[in-house]
Amino acid sequence: MVERRHFSRILYQAPATLMNANGEWQAEVRDLSLQGILLAKPESWSAQDADDKYFLSFCLHDCDIELRMETQLVHHDAAYLRMHIFHIDLESAGHLRRLVELNVGTDELLHRELEQLTDLQQHLDES
Repeated sequence: MVERRHFSRILYQAPATLMNANGEWQAEVRDLSLQGILLAKPESWSAQDADDKYFLSFCLHDCDIELRMETQLVHHDAAYLRMHIFHIDLESAGHLRRLVELNVGTDELLHRELEQLTDLQQHLDES
């Protein structure tokens, strides 16, 4: 299988709150990247409309810094929800960037991923 991922995913586990117009669920972050997040599927969650937008929030370990983002469901299976981050506030984006920076290993890799994210956002803005 060809790897299509453009952004490094880092393992990160934290309790999270997932909300949309249909409800609110307690979930668990399993890994994340600059563009997406993997959640353990909450027990009470059921398949939603593919176009549904979700609000996701979670706190960083051992502090009260909360990351807040708007996401869209990309894929789900019996155990996981894969979400695409389509909007994140500036403060949360800075904390997410720092979290990824501390875990990817090299500044070069981080800067390359940030350039890809910027290029992708510019392309979407032009569409």
